[in-house]
Amino acid sequence: MGTIAVIGFTGYAGGHITAEALRRGHPVIGVSRSNASDVPAGVTVLQGDVGDEGLLRELASEASTVVIAVQSASQGQSFLASLVPSLLDAAAAGGARLGLVGGASSLLVAPGGPRLIDTPEFPETYRVEAQSHIAVLEALLSSSSEADWFYVSPSATFGAYAPGERTGAYRTSDDTLLVDAQGNSFIGGEDFAIAFLDEIENPTHHQARFTVGY
Repeated sequence: MGTIAVIGFTGYAGGHITAEALRRGHPVIGVSRSNASDVPAGVTVLQGDVGDEGLLRELASEASTVVIAVQSASQGQSFLASLVPSLLDAAAAGGARLGLVGGASSLLVAPGGPRLIDTPEFPETYRVEAQSHIAVLEALLSSSSEADWFYVSPSATFGAYAPGERTGAYRTSDDTLLVDAQGNSFIGGEDFAIAFLDEIENPTHHQARFTVGY
């Protein structure tokens, strides 16, 4: 099984992706900015930051997939989009695939639009982070890098506040928000991780975004 590096492995999405990778027998390199506690067996921990180009190149040479599961903004300022060139350069140099946990705000609420962020109901509290995630996706799509990457947008409801239960079932879409029969857009943490690992093990999206939901 290929080694998977997860930058942000102590977070909600990163933690679930790490757990699912271990469940499937993948060795995991977990990267955190601070000392991590209660580290699962099978995880090799490195302390570092997504902006460390040397670390990125090290990870890309040791892992078959490098997962970026961090916030795209910090203290109200976008930062991750500016790092996309170095992320792609490291992935290309090391021969690793890049997998990014994205946001739902750029998804279309219906074919042809509008985007979720452009709807009147979109909460202002999340706007900076949402715009930052959009900038990351735009930077990826506009890049001429040959690095292989995929960007996964969760459903509108996704996070520790709504963990859900593991079902093993999910649907995917390219750019349109997924909703269930009641009009809810939701994906649990474990099922999101299942979809993410399915893409790692059986790649179907290359230099592309997709979304996952029920």
